[in-house]
Parts: sequence; C-alpha cells; structure tokens
Amino acid sequence: MPNVVIYSTTICPYCARAKHLLHRKGVEFEEILVDHDRELMQAMFERSRRHTVPQIFIDDLHVGGFDDLARLEARGELDPLLGL
Repeated sequence: MPNVVIYSTTICPYCARAKHLLHRKGVEFEEILVDHDRELMQAMFERSRRHTVPQIFIDDLHVGGFDDLARLEARGELDPLLGL
C-alpha cells in the first residue's frame, strides 16, 4: 500500500471529508497538523506550492485538496493509486 500523507488543521471541514473518504476505503495515512506550527506549514507549502489545507500526497504524487481527491474517486482513478 502506498504512503499517504495529509497536511491538515483541526478545524478544517475539507480535511475531515478527505480523512473520512480514506477511512471509508480502509486506507491508513499520516496526518500532519499544521495549524500551530509555522515550520510544518512552510514544509507543506514547499512540497505542494499551496497554502490551503488539506494537501494530500500519495507517495510522491501531489493529489491536491479534497476536491481533487473526490474527483479522482468519482472517475475511478483513486483506487489504483491506493493499490486497492
């Protein structure tokens, strides 16, 4: 199974939706909370070139945010990325 990383904050509804989608699929992921850590926020920006959360990575592939993840799911393209 690939390594899935989600940069998120504790109050972000889109982060919660992304995590729920992955939980529903039985996918384990690493969550990196950036809400109170400027260094982690900067690391997220350097990796994704985006300031918003969530930022989702599957291995080295930058998926984007929740809308991007949901779009992959709707197209049937998410499962192959997750090895499902």
